[in-house]
Amino acid sequence: MSKREPKYYLVEEDILPEAILKTVMAKELLLKGAANTVNEAVEKVELSRSAFYKYKDKVFPFHQWSKGKIVTLELVMQHQPGVLSTVLNIIASVKGSILTINQNLPLQGLANATLSIETAEMNQDLEELLKIISEVTGVQDVRLIGQN
Repeated sequence: MSKREPKYYLVEEDILPEAILKTVMAKELLLKGAANTVNEAVEKVELSRSAFYKYKDKVFPFHQWSKGKIVTLELVMQHQPGVLSTVLNIIASVKGSILTINQNLPLQGLANATLSIETAEMNQDLEELLKIISEVTGVQDVRLIGQN
């Protein structure tokens, strides 16, 4: 019998079962030192130990998954001077290494761009970086569209 290769999916947390979400919470308590033992962590999040052990090696927070990867972001920006430059400066400020930039001509006042970024040296987790970029004046949308 051959070993099945794992498949991975990126999903929003609101569709995950409660046991999986609580497993992530318990793992974060252990990682941050807010709980010293698995028993203490699962008690704090009201999860059974058996559920914790069932999922603990199968679920990871997004920031752990994305570290050391090449990720591709898609941006929709208003066609205004300096918007893309601001985004690039933000990425540089967290030590993201920009590998490629593809920008389309603006249509109806909006410009699309895709950026490939190496995350190995970043001092900010990717989820927080996406939030910061989404708050830039002129950025209509930013989303993760791929990773290597």
